[in-house]
Amino acid sequence: MLAVALWWLATRVFNIEPFFLPAPPDVVDAFFRLPAYLLSEAWVTFLETVTGFGIAAAGGLAIAIVLAASRTIERMTLPLIAGINAVPKVALAPLLLVWIGFGTQPKIVMVVLLCFFPILVSAMAGLTATPSDLSELASSLAASWWQTFVKVRLPWALPQVFVGLKVATSLAIVGAIIGEVIQPDRGLGSVVVSSGQSADTPLAFAALTLLAIMGAGLFYLVGALERILVPWARAIAS
Repeated sequence: MLAVALWWLATRVFNIEPFFLPAPPDVVDAFFRLPAYLLSEAWVTFLETVTGFGIAAAGGLAIAIVLAASRTIERMTLPLIAGINAVPKVALAPLLLVWIGFGTQPKIVMVVLLCFFPILVSAMAGLTATPSDLSELASSLAASWWQTFVKVRLPWALPQVFVGLKVATSLAIVGAIIGEVIQPDRGLGSVVVSSGQSADTPLAFAALTLLAIMGAGLFYLVGALERILVPWARAIAS
C-alpha cells in the first residue's frame, strides 16, 4: 500500500500526465472500462503460465533425479544444458514461431525454457547435498537405492526444490509475456502491445497490475504447498 501511495503522490506532486504514468485511479478506471476483456486475457495468460510451469517442474525434477543418480551422465549432460540456458530466450521466440507455428504452443514452450533450468539446478543441489550420516544410516539398515532415495534423499532435497519452484513462478510469467509480445493475439502481453499502439497507458498498467497479482499469487501458492509438504524445513533452518 505504501508503494501505491507514493506512486499516487508522485503523479500529483509532479503533475505527470496519464500518458506517461497514470495514477492508481486511472488504472482502476481502465480496468472497470473493460473488465471482461482484461479478465479473459488474464485467464489465457494464466493457463499458458501454469501449463508451462507444470511441464518445466516435472521435466526438471525428472532430469535432476537422473543426473543426481549418475555422475557420468551429469558430467556429459550438464554443460550442454547450461550452454542452452545461456542462449537469450527472447532471441528464440521468433524461431519458435517458425518451428512450432502460431498459437498457444510457442508461448508454453517459452515458459518451459525460462523455468526449466532454475528448477533443475535447485533440485540437483538438494539431491546431492544429503548428509553422509543419513546415507550411512540407510546403508546400515540394508536399504536399497530406491528406498534411500524415497526415504532420505528426496525429503532432504525438498526445501531446495521449492526454492527453485518459487524462483520459477516469476520466470513463468515473464516467459508467457515474451511469447505474447512476439505473437500478440491473446493474453495480457497482447493487451500491453495493443494499448501501447493506441496510447492507452492506463490500460497497459491495468494489464501489468493483473500480471503482478498473478505472479504474487503463484509465488504464495507454491509457498503454501511447501509449508504443507515440508513443515519441518523452517524448524531446521531456524
